Amino acid sequence: MLKPVAEGVRVRRSEFCQTNTVVVDGDAGVLLVDPGILDGELSGIAGELSAAGQPVVAGFASHPHWDHVLWHPGLGSAPRFATARAAAAIEAFLADPAWRERVAPMIPADIAERVPLTLFGELTALPERAEWIPWNGPRARVVEHRAHAAGHAALLIEERGVLVAGDLLSDVLVPLVDHSAEDPIEDYLAALTVLEGIADGVEVVVPGHGSVTGPDGLRERIDLDRAYLLALRDGRDPLGDPRLGPDAVYDWVAGVHERQAALLARR
Repeated sequence: MLKPVAEGVRVRRSEFCQTNTVVVDGDAGVLLVDPGILDGELSGIAGELSAAGQPVVAGFASHPHWDHVLWHPGLGSAPRFATARAAAAIEAFLADPAWRERVAPMIPADIAERVPLTLFGELTALPERAEWIPWNGPRARVVEHRAHAAGHAALLIEERGVLVAGDLLSDVLVPLVDHSAEDPIEDYLAALTVLEGIADGVEVVVPGHGSVTGPDGLRERIDLDRAYLLALRDGRDPLGDPRLGPDAVYDWVAGVHERQAALLARR
């Protein structure tokens, strides 16, 4: 069930990796951001919106990773926007006739049969350097940067004081850098500075994975992510990071950290 986090903004959390789907109410329908993971969750969102007489009039994918470009026929055929770079990345991926075989290892085996791939990655590119989502609703500012994935972007719903952060600012996952980038650590640090610069007026932060937080949590997570990245850059252990310690929600994140450190050491 979708739960309100601000006026006209609702969130549903997936059972997979605490993935958040965001719905923003507009004049004639809703904007659906990163619409979920499992078939039952997607159909549930579609049914809930249909019952409320709220069609999906626009979608947005924060970045082109598999868990953010899924869809369901019940959500309709509204344009699913992404930044130009993100849309180009997924278009190139789908151009490979064997893309299903390539995406299969990315999806955990225990949920693979419940992840719908029929409408996978059918995104509409926004113009280069687009600043706003084109829709009839609260202004949704596109905050593009180079952290985590090609064309990654947060959305700032200015009238509602809501920052939809994509795969940044999580309380359960450490920053996952884009190892294909020329300077992935500095790109991510720069993105945090961008988010820090728009923090005034933000009352609610919805990360791609993890719990919703407020303005104090926003600054705490920026500081936590920055400290992790500096430790990763300098080859130090990120001591005290709760996402990696004994109280971590996901024990496999420690392995991710070790792989990131190893990859960066070989650059």
